[in-house]
Amino acid sequence: MNQPVEKPVSYLIDAPVYVFRAYFSLPDSITDDKGHPVNALYGFAGFLADFIRQSAPEYLAVAFDESLSSSFRNQFYPAYKANRPPAPEDLKEQFIRCKDLCELLNLPPLVGAEFEADDYIGTQARVERELGRRVCILSRDKDLLQLLAEGDEYWDYAGDRRLGPAQVLNEWGVRAEQIVDYLALCGDKVDNIPGVKGVGDKATRALLGRFKDLDAIYQDLDAVLELPVRGAARLQRCLIEGKPEALISRRLATISLEAPVDGPLQTWHPPPADAALLQALSDLGLGSRIADKLTDALGAVSGR
Repeated sequence: MNQPVEKPVSYLIDAPVYVFRAYFSLPDSITDDKGHPVNALYGFAGFLADFIRQSAPEYLAVAFDESLSSSFRNQFYPAYKANRPPAPEDLKEQFIRCKDLCELLNLPPLVGAEFEADDYIGTQARVERELGRRVCILSRDKDLLQLLAEGDEYWDYAGDRRLGPAQVLNEWGVRAEQIVDYLALCGDKVDNIPGVKGVGDKATRALLGRFKDLDAIYQDLDAVLELPVRGAARLQRCLIEGKPEALISRRLATISLEAPVDGPLQTWHPPPADAALLQALSDLGLGSRIADKLTDALGAVSGR
């Protein structure tokens, strides 16, 4: 009997997660020849080198955020992410260099002012699945769990942790497709998503264990009184009073599948790991050690 052909994998990288992680974990004493900090750039380049060597991706895209205050979500909820302090100027400059690095690697970044990195990843994931590919999302952002379909994977690369839809249920107590409803009820302080006041993690899991989604909850609020949780009557009142916040929170937390992308990913062809690339990496601000690591990884997968 013929074995089923395994679907190809499209890797989608949530770049801000790895740029931020590098910026806050590596010392700013890592500088270019002009004394400008390049710690975030170094860490991001090192991550890409390790990932490329390990995975030898055939289909690969990297998504960035353009701004924390210009996405379509800010148009209907100005407080979205308004709790975050402005990024330091040296970090903004390094984000530009990280995008330039992707260009050098033949990976034009997915980025724009109206949509966030999550939206580009969600849209590209939809397009890839329509072509019969599986999706692997590299991130540490729980919001992206909502995108997982059967056969897909969420890879917390830095934490060496992989989750499929079944593991999401085991770890979070809700199904992957319920992550949006989870955030609508619990909120998310990181993104300034309000959620429903008085509804916490335990109550949310109980609600989504009983109901399919947020709409089902509000269609049968009397059934909330039957839940085996303390203060079911209070929970019902919180849901009634907090319905406007629940609905706006769900809208904020829902990843768009309509960001502008160029269609299915084409086979990724790494650039030649030659002297010209080494010079370009040096001009970008990378020293010889990390540049050699990156070009070695490119050379290792170029003949895949």
